[in-house]
Amino acid sequence: MNQTTVIVGGIIIIVGIAAYVFLSSERAGSFFTNATSTVATTTPPGPVPPPSTQTPRAPGVTTNPGGSTSDTTAVVSGRVTPNGPMTTYWFEYGTTTNLGNKTSNQNVGSGFVSTLAPGYITGLAKETTYYFRLVAENQYGRIAGAQSTFRTAQGNPPPVGGVPTAKTLAASGITRTTANLKGEVMPNKATAQYWFEYGGSANLGQTTALVAVGDGSAIVTASAPVTGLSANATYYYRLNAQNQFGTVSGTILTFKTLPPVAATAPEAVTRPATTISTTAAHLRGTVDPNGAETSYWFEYSTNALFNVPLLLQTTPKRSAGAGTSAVAVEADATGLSPNTTHYFRVVAQNSVGIDRSTRDSFKTK
Repeated sequence: MNQTTVIVGGIIIIVGIAAYVFLSSERAGSFFTNATSTVATTTPPGPVPPPSTQTPRAPGVTTNPGGSTSDTTAVVSGRVTPNGPMTTYWFEYGTTTNLGNKTSNQNVGSGFVSTLAPGYITGLAKETTYYFRLVAENQYGRIAGAQSTFRTAQGNPPPVGGVPTAKTLAASGITRTTANLKGEVMPNKATAQYWFEYGGSANLGQTTALVAVGDGSAIVTASAPVTGLSANATYYYRLNAQNQFGTVSGTILTFKTLPPVAATAPEAVTRPATTISTTAAHLRGTVDPNGAETSYWFEYSTNALFNVPLLLQTTPKRSAGAGTSAVAVEADATGLSPNTTHYFRVVAQNSVGIDRSTRDSFKTK
């Protein structure tokens, strides 16, 4: 993990940038401005196992100490790991440890990746110490992080900007295994970033990389390619955007990948034999299964027409798979007659049909 030090408003913010680009990045310099106190951050976790190996459970929550304040506002943050299902978060705050106030709920997505959770608190009293904590909830439970404090300033104006907007648009470039997710983000005058969530159900669960979009007030195009999809499957996805004021989510849309290529009869091609001796030879060829599970074998004979059963020999059947491109196949022919011309060909068969290649020949020594 690399360490980057960002100086904002005279205060040093330590930012951990993990290898998993997408929500393992704190990027605190984008979120915390006009700081009047040091904002500590947690170290992002290591690589996250695939969701299929994880057990859905209540979210993991960490409150980041301190906050960046003005006279009457505070920017606070923490991290939430949804641990599977759709998860929301909010901040509770007050002038005593009893708290008593809360921000509005925000969606932090799903899956098993630790996610930055910023919050913006307004309507505070000047030069006052406040207690706060991050809280997250999903279908498995509600978890609160540890309490921390911040103190409002005297004379600092509130930060410029507001929560971003995120609009999910129709996906494009859809194939059997890939698609390009699309949307629109408006940063709303505060440094923003976006990502997409996607998955085989409305619970989503997978994420794309984090993309920075600046701090403008114009709508910015958002896109992300996704690969490794299943053919003929429906996928759900949405766009998320985030800045120091909070996290927003676009509408969940769907797309369907293209169906697999219709299977056809295999195609077999003969290649020259090698390692020829007095009684044996190594036979070679290629087989294209054309989308269906295919087996292959070699036929060889001293009869060029392969029409004398007593002279026809075959190698054992083997699998050539069910792919859609040619694969190399081979087998050994044994028990051959010395100093004799032998003819051979590849035979491939699947559920759609059978194909025999053109013949080739070799002469034993």
